[in-house]
Amino acid sequence: MSGAGSGRDSISGESGPPVMVVNAGSHSLKLAVLDRDLTVLDESDIDAAPDSDEVAEGLGEFLDRAPEVAAVGHRIVHGGPRLSAHQVIDAQVRSALDEARSLAPQHVPPALAALDLCRRRLPETVQVACLDTVFHTGLPEAARTYAVPREWRNDHGVRRYGFHGLSYAWTLARTAELLSRDPADLQVVLTHLGGGSSVCAVRGGRSVWTSMGFTPLEGLPMSHRSGSVDPGMLLWLQKEKGMSADEVSDALEHRSGLLGLSDGLSGDTRELVRAAGAGHRPASLALEVFGLRVRQEIAAAAASLDRLDAVVFSGEIGADQPEVRELVAAGLPVLSVHGGLDTSQDEDHVISRGGVPVLVVRPDEQRQLAIEVRRVLEESGGRPAGPAQQTTPAGAVGTTPGGTPDDGQHFS
Repeated sequence: MSGAGSGRDSISGESGPPVMVVNAGSHSLKLAVLDRDLTVLDESDIDAAPDSDEVAEGLGEFLDRAPEVAAVGHRIVHGGPRLSAHQVIDAQVRSALDEARSLAPQHVPPALAALDLCRRRLPETVQVACLDTVFHTGLPEAARTYAVPREWRNDHGVRRYGFHGLSYAWTLARTAELLSRDPADLQVVLTHLGGGSSVCAVRGGRSVWTSMGFTPLEGLPMSHRSGSVDPGMLLWLQKEKGMSADEVSDALEHRSGLLGLSDGLSGDTRELVRAAGAGHRPASLALEVFGLRVRQEIAAAAASLDRLDAVVFSGEIGADQPEVRELVAAGLPVLSVHGGLDTSQDEDHVISRGGVPVLVVRPDEQRQLAIEVRRVLEESGGRPAGPAQQTTPAGAVGTTPGGTPDDGQHFS
């Protein structure tokens, strides 16, 4: 793989050792080592659960051939109520991460299994938790508060967190580069469409609204996840139809979304586009529902802005599925967003021909992970050894000292 995108100047001085980044899925582990210029020196994808013998063996083989690293950065989807910044992992931080297990049960346990494995194999190496929730830490009070009883909010910490923070940090920086603008001056709607999908409004370099909430289940329909549904329906299914909480959870997490809408055909939009073209009505319905919901969430995000400088597609679906981008953009003339988008699949670029700019930005969480790890090292006393990427203005969310998936279409 090649180095970093344009516009990221390296900090001068000693190069220092590279960093390793770890992105764990429920049945996969992605490893990479990146130097100070964000060039990938080595990488490995292991198709097995992070707590399996296969992953332990694969990690050992990777470490045997990889260069010495300054630190290991771990993507953690949910930081829970106690962690609001990327930070070095110690016993206290590790305990706080355990509290987040139940808030993202499909995501956090595998990440912690990978984290613990790396700590055992590299006991003297700094390990850094990079939390997807950090990008949204500064959500305005109205945007993060649910209309539920006060005791729920105060006693149980029920609030909206937001996710896909690493993806959004990278996408915001690339958008600013492509538009030749300062991120702090932009008001944009970012979309991350993949196995997990969400929308985010960014103003002044900060997240001011996002479609995911307390857990990664809220918001858009996703590959296998339902997204937002009427909570009264869930109560009805339990009370009147005798469904258990586990049965409801399994259906919402694994058998809903695009998969459920297509009557079990597929949660992959590429397959759905092919099937819809062949006359498969459930596949067509799945795409129609998805397109409608994405448009609705984009409009909701725009309502948190004073103006709309751009709409950006990222994530595997957003970056690689022009049919879905067109379905969304063609239905948003009310926001001066129009169809007829460029369908070329090359570099990040502006794909609209008029109106509000529409962009495609390919997600790159592993490079964003490396950026955040180096930032934590620098702020905690380590030497600076990476590009100065201005994802947010000084003091804004994402630059907090010490302490943010790609939620890929097929493995999140």
